[in-house]
Amino acid sequence: MTPDPRWIRPDWPAPPSVRALITTRAGGVSAFPYGAAPGVDQGLNLGLGAGDDPAAVLANRARLHAALGSEPRWLRQVHGSTVVDAATVVEPVAADASFTDTTGVVAAAMIADCMPVLLTDTRGRCVGIAHAGWRGLAAGVIQAIVRAMRERIGDPSAELLAYLGPAIGPGHFEVGVEVMTAMREGLPRAADAFVPAGPGKYFADLPGLGRQALAQVGVSRIYGGRDCTYSEPQRFYSYRRDRVTGRHAAMIWKLSGHEDPV
Repeated sequence: MTPDPRWIRPDWPAPPSVRALITTRAGGVSAFPYGAAPGVDQGLNLGLGAGDDPAAVLANRARLHAALGSEPRWLRQVHGSTVVDAATVVEPVAADASFTDTTGVVAAAMIADCMPVLLTDTRGRCVGIAHAGWRGLAAGVIQAIVRAMRERIGDPSAELLAYLGPAIGPGHFEVGVEVMTAMREGLPRAADAFVPAGPGKYFADLPGLGRQALAQVGVSRIYGGRDCTYSEPQRFYSYRRDRVTGRHAAMIWKLSGHEDPV
C-alpha cells in the first residue's frame, strides 16, 4: 500500500536517506465528525482518545502501518518537554518528543492544532520530532530535542534542518496574557509573536514562537510553517475549531538503504 496522495510530504532539503510524512483528514474509514471533510465519512482519525469508534481508529492505524511498512512509535503526549529515543518505545510513554538514529524506526507525533516540528541533521545521522503546543514550547521541548539529537550524534554544533508542520495559524490562536507571560520566561523576544485581540487577549503566532525556539539552539534552516489547521477544514482536523475532532500524525524516519522509498 502506498501513502495517500492527499497526505503531506514536507518540502525541505532533507538528506535522501530521510523520509517524512504528515497525514491529513483523508484516506481512512472514520465516520463524521471524524471524516475526510466536514459532513462526510472516510476520515483518517488516528487518535484513540478522540472519542471515535476504536475499531475505526485501529483500522486507520493499520492503513498507515501498511503505507509505511512499520508501526509508528506513538507517544502519550502531555504538553511537556520530555524527549525519548523512539527506538526504545514499545508502548506509548509520557513524552512530547522523540528522536532516533536507528533505521526503520518511525518517530511520530499526534496533532490537531499543536505544531509538529520535524528535524534531521544535514547528514541524516539522526531524525526527531516534537509535539509543540504553547505549553510544550514554554517548557522548552524544541530546545530539548535539538540538544538530545546533537548529543546522540556526538557533535554539539551539528547543523540541523527543521520543518514546521500544520498547526493553528496566528490569525486564529487566541490566548490569554498568561500564555505570553509563560513564553517570555524562555524566549526573550516572545512578545513579538503576539498581537492584541482585545482586553487581556492576544493572537499567538505558534510557528513564529517555534522559529524563536529553534534560533535559540542554533537552528536557522527552517521550512514549512504555512499550513493552518483551523482555516482549512477540508484538509485538517482542528480541536480549537471543532472540539469533537480527529488527530493527524506527523512522522519521520531513516531508510536502511535497502527499502523502497515512501
